[in-house]
Amino acid sequence: MFSKPKDWVFSDPRLLDLKQDYSAYTPEDFKVWKILFERQMPNLPKAACEAYLEGVEMVKFNADEIANFEKLNKILADTTGWQVQVVPGLIDDDLFFGLLNNKRFPSSTWLRKMEQLDYLEEPDMFHDAFAHMPLLTNPHYTGFLEKISGIALKYIKDPYAINILSRIYWFTIEFGLIRENGELKIYGAGILSSAGETKFSLSDEPLHLPYDVRTIMNQAYWKDKYQDRYYIVDSLEQLYGSLPEIEEVLEEMLAEKEIRS
Repeated sequence: MFSKPKDWVFSDPRLLDLKQDYSAYTPEDFKVWKILFERQMPNLPKAACEAYLEGVEMVKFNADEIANFEKLNKILADTTGWQVQVVPGLIDDDLFFGLLNNKRFPSSTWLRKMEQLDYLEEPDMFHDAFAHMPLLTNPHYTGFLEKISGIALKYIKDPYAINILSRIYWFTIEFGLIRENGELKIYGAGILSSAGETKFSLSDEPLHLPYDVRTIMNQAYWKDKYQDRYYIVDSLEQLYGSLPEIEEVLEEMLAEKEIRS
């Protein structure tokens, strides 16, 4: 079990004291942001969940201005109390969950190049900011992030446990769907930042399954193509309310693994 104090992450030497240097963004960066924003935003009024659309209005994202973390942090401080923490890119699991558990959303500040508009091997700032940050204004979404990260930190030295929890994170925060007023909508950031997957996820091609903790925790996923299935919550409150079951099922799966070994 993880026994460090909650705020240990802020003194970890791996967490560099990085800040967003807004003056360093180039004309190409602004062009990339504008192209991606204008390509995706028109799709979202009919495709994205209400919490995302409300969040976009609150954080004031637009096509001509790359997300400004200083401005954003002031808005988040007045809503859910969260902040954006600049990181160099992909970080170790314990740092990632440690930040989320302290209401800090890790984000890079680099933007993809023009030749990378359609595919990246790792998330850039457009994904982190455009897709995730509007939902940081929603208390059920942020509450889920904080609490599931706390569960992950308890088992951070157990790769099997982290792999199981990553399935929940993947099929909810990154690729989750929600049913609103009888219609399927998107809240998963991996979909919200992809015009192609936005269309695909809501089509008749993939499986649309009800959100079920045990099923998801036994379901593998892939990173290099569209998912073949998406799980649907009835509300972000339902997602937050599933946290005790997530921990319970995880403990059962760990016990079963121990018996098998």
